[in-house]
Amino acid sequence: MSTLSYTVSDTMTMLRRNLRHMQRYKSLTLMLVGMPVVFLLLFVYVFGGTLGAGLHGIPGLGGLPGGRAGYVNYVVPGIMLMAVAAAVQGTAIAVAMDMTEGIVARFRTMAISRSALLTAHVAGSMIQAALAVAVTVGVALLAGFRPSAGPLGWLAAIGILALFALALTWLTVALGLAAKSVETASNSPMFLTLLPFLGSGFVPTRSMPAGLRQFAEYQPFTPVTETVRGLLMGTQIGNDAILAVAWCAAIALAGYIWARRLYSRDPVRQP
Repeated sequence: MSTLSYTVSDTMTMLRRNLRHMQRYKSLTLMLVGMPVVFLLLFVYVFGGTLGAGLHGIPGLGGLPGGRAGYVNYVVPGIMLMAVAAAVQGTAIAVAMDMTEGIVARFRTMAISRSALLTAHVAGSMIQAALAVAVTVGVALLAGFRPSAGPLGWLAAIGILALFALALTWLTVALGLAAKSVETASNSPMFLTLLPFLGSGFVPTRSMPAGLRQFAEYQPFTPVTETVRGLLMGTQIGNDAILAVAWCAAIALAGYIWARRLYSRDPVRQP
């Protein structure tokens, strides 16, 4: 077998290990998958009537109607990104657990590819993110979400979401490696679930005060949200797609380099 074959085989073995961990810690998995659904139901059925009333007539929204029916179509792309952010949060916890329990040192004494552990964490997180998004979309459809996208639009939106999940996963892998304990690792990625609120995920940035509006328009969640919303609902995208891909590439590269350096420098950490 070639080196690549051994690496793929080791990665698949580690991935099966991570998937079994997901099954073992069902409460954590359910929390990460269920949190976006709770926010979806809260914002649609509690705040949707009021927030949706302000959508009618706003330029760039492609004629989305006001009220709750329009708001569910507006908010779902932001909730989808929240689902991705919530799912990858568990990656930091899983990585920190490996680093503090000594299993990494044991793996290093075995004939295992050095990149297999981190790659498996990334792959497992991507699967969990896909599950979270799928559950969110399913509940959204029951709540009245009616996207106008065809097959190509859905494929493009899935591609953007996958790229975004990959970027955030590498970032959370690095955060897990940098954390001093599992408790720290559980808290360090929390800002990722807050950024959708400070972007265009729940309300248009045009409705925000000047300083907050500038932050909202230039943070990474906003162009990704607008791209997914435009692909699914037919709203204007403009240059948001370019910005979304650029942000995803930059975050993924920075997270990957940071994670590799931390993993090479600090193979095991005592709790």
